[in-house]
Amino acid sequence: MRIWLVIFSLFLVACGSNPASVSGPTPAGFYRVKSGDTLYRIAKNNDQSVAELQRWNRLSKNDDILAGQLLRLTPPAGSVSAPSKPRPTQARPRLPEVKPPSNVGIEMVWPSQGPLLYAYAPPRVKGIGIGGALGAPIVAVADGKVLYSGDGIRGYGLLLIIQHAKGYLTAYAHNQKLLVKEGAQVKQGQAIAAMGKTGTDRVKLHFEVRYQGKTINPVSALPSR
Repeated sequence: MRIWLVIFSLFLVACGSNPASVSGPTPAGFYRVKSGDTLYRIAKNNDQSVAELQRWNRLSKNDDILAGQLLRLTPPAGSVSAPSKPRPTQARPRLPEVKPPSNVGIEMVWPSQGPLLYAYAPPRVKGIGIGGALGAPIVAVADGKVLYSGDGIRGYGLLLIIQHAKGYLTAYAHNQKLLVKEGAQVKQGQAIAAMGKTGTDRVKLHFEVRYQGKTINPVSALPSR
């Protein structure tokens, strides 16, 4: 299956219910799906990849998740080698930042010329904030294809997600208006949205970059300014 179908499945919105699993406490190492959750958001909030959650929960790439469903957040017993010594703490170590290779064959431009409002600070802040005036143009940072255009992912307001070459994805959140639709091909520098504050408390662009499914510091992929 082509990679864009795999990536797009990350943003499927959960719906419906699972009566067999709605009641009862949530065991340690599991998460109970709430209405409106997506596999992408659950993985992001728990510092896991969508591929890992799919493997640990035996989900196919096209499976929806259901409200009330229990999802395993850690590997099942026997799927990883047992440590030789007991762990001193149950806390999962922070995953190292994934950095793109120095020669990736893709050049990006800034999506907006406004001031930097906040920096990339994972795991809580997985992108950067760029300020500007309401309605200011947001442009595509590189050529690509629009994988998502809408407001179905909680916390992002009106959101665009674009797939680029070499395993890159970019996300543009809190827009006032979206100018391109899913499936559209866009060119670097093309206006794709108008800056807004949907899903947040001030006018800004929240901008994220993912490389091979992992979040990276957007500043490392953008030119100096």
